[in-house]
This record gives sequence, structure tokens and C-alpha cells, in this order.
Amino acid sequence: QVQLVESGGGLVQAGGSLRLSCAASASGNFFKINLVRWFRRTPGSERDLVARLTSSGRTNYTDAVEGRFTISKDDAKNTVYLQMNRLKAEDTAVYYCNANIYTCAEGSRHYWGQGTQVTVSS
Repeated sequence: QVQLVESGGGLVQAGGSLRLSCAASASGNFFKINLVRWFRRTPGSERDLVARLTSSGRTNYTDAVEGRFTISKDDAKNTVYLQMNRLKAEDTAVYYCNANIYTCAEGSRHYWGQGTQVTVSS
């Protein structure tokens, strides 16, 4: 069973940095991470796409975070990261990772992390 476990959220002052991690596992079975994305959600809103990393290494960011956030992946650790710099109060949200993962048992499916709270104080 595939699991995505997030960590790294917390409280930070405006202008500071945080790095979110999203570690994938599959109960010891073979799996391959393809497309990965980070979303965020504020109270009363839907999940908004923040950043995307394709299997070929192409990245895309929403305009609000372009130049401040960086999405990356460490294949050896099966972990996806979101480095967030120059944080602003409006970045406050619950952040979710989403990955398209291939397993022999399930084929290619999208999986979600549990979410991690990021709070930026102004």
C-alpha cells in the first residue's frame, strides 16, 4: 500500500523559510514516482496547485510563488520537497503533496499526503 507522509510544516515569521518533505513508501514493494505536485488550501477554499514536477524534470509554479518556492525530488530517498523562501502571510495554508505513483499491483494512481500546516506570521 502506497503512503505519502509529509513533514516540515510549522510557524515562521514573514521573510523566513521552510522546507516541506513528502516521503513515499509502498510496504516494501517496487514503486516509481512520476508526476509530483504540491497543493495548498486555506479555510473555505479548494486546494490550489502550487508547484508541479514532471518525470522529465520540468517544473511549473503558480504565479504567487514563482521565484520563491522550489519543488524537487530525491529518487534515492523517494522523497519530494518544497523549499519555500521569502514566505509571506498569504502563504499560510495546509500544504498537501500529490504524486502519481506506479506499482505493479495498482498500476499508476494519484496519492495524497496527509497535509501539513504552514503558518506565516506578519
